[in-house]
Amino acid sequence: MKSLNPGIITLTTDFGTEDSYVGVMKGVILTIRPDATIVDISHQVKPGAILDAAIMIRGVYSFFPKGTVHVVVVDPGVGSERRPVLITAGGHFFVGPDNGTFQPIIEAHPENEIIHLKNDRFFLPKPSSTFHGRDLFAPVAAHLLSGIVPLEMGSPIYDPKHLEIPSVHRQGTSLHGQVVHIDHFGNLITNIHSSEMDSFSKTEDLVIEVGGLSVRGVKQTYSDVPEGDFLALMGSSDFLEIAVNSGRASDRFKLETGHVKELELPVEIHPSIINSP
Repeated sequence: MKSLNPGIITLTTDFGTEDSYVGVMKGVILTIRPDATIVDISHQVKPGAILDAAIMIRGVYSFFPKGTVHVVVVDPGVGSERRPVLITAGGHFFVGPDNGTFQPIIEAHPENEIIHLKNDRFFLPKPSSTFHGRDLFAPVAAHLLSGIVPLEMGSPIYDPKHLEIPSVHRQGTSLHGQVVHIDHFGNLITNIHSSEMDSFSKTEDLVIEVGGLSVRGVKQTYSDVPEGDFLALMGSSDFLEIAVNSGRASDRFKLETGHVKELELPVEIHPSIINSP
C-alpha cells in the first residue's frame, strides 16, 4: 500500500500515564521523525485486555486520515513466541503484537496485507524482551512515515492470531449479540453494529433485552427519555449501546469499566408484539 503519509501516529496502550513508558515511546518516534504528529487514543486500557483494545481501535481508526499509523500495544504475551506484525488495511497501517488485537480490522478489510516484522534494521539496537512498544513498534511506526515499504520490514503471513470475539447472529425474527464493553460513563456497548440493525426497518417497534432489562425502541439522544431512565441508541462508534440518561447503566449489573466476559450479558433484539384487541 502506498501511504498518503499525513505524518500521524496514534498510540493505544495499557501502560497508564503514571510511568514513563508512553513518554519514551514518543521520544523514540520523534528521534526518528521529529516532524511526526502523535495522537494518544488511550493509555487506560485495562492491563492485558486485548478485546478492549481491539474494540477501541476498530471504532476510531477510520476517523483519521488514510496513511495514519496506528500503534496498539496491549501485549500480555510480550517476550513469548508471539509475532510482531504490521498490517495494511483500509488505507491505514496497524502495528503491534499478533495476539488478535487487529482481528476486527482484518475482518472489516479482507484485502489486507500482514507482515511479520523481522528486519531488525528498523528496531532499536539490542531490543529488550519486555518493552517491544519502545524497541520494536515505535521505531517501525516512525520508519513507516519515512516511506519504508512494509515488505522491507519482514515477510507476509496468512495465519494471524485468532481472537475469540462474540458473534452476532439472527435466530428467527430476533437478533442476538452481547455487551462487550463498559465505557467510562457506564454505558453498555454491544457488538451489534448499525449495519446489522438495518434489517429492522422500524426501530421504535423493537424491544432490546439485556440481562432481564427490557428497553423499547432505539432512541436518537439520551434526552429522549426522562432522567434516570434506560434507553438504547447507536453510539458514536456506530454500535448499539444501553445507557441511562444522567446515570450509569453499568450500576444495575454491578459491572466495572472495561471488557465484559463472554456470555456474561447477552443481548436480544426483536420486534415488539402488539396484541390485537
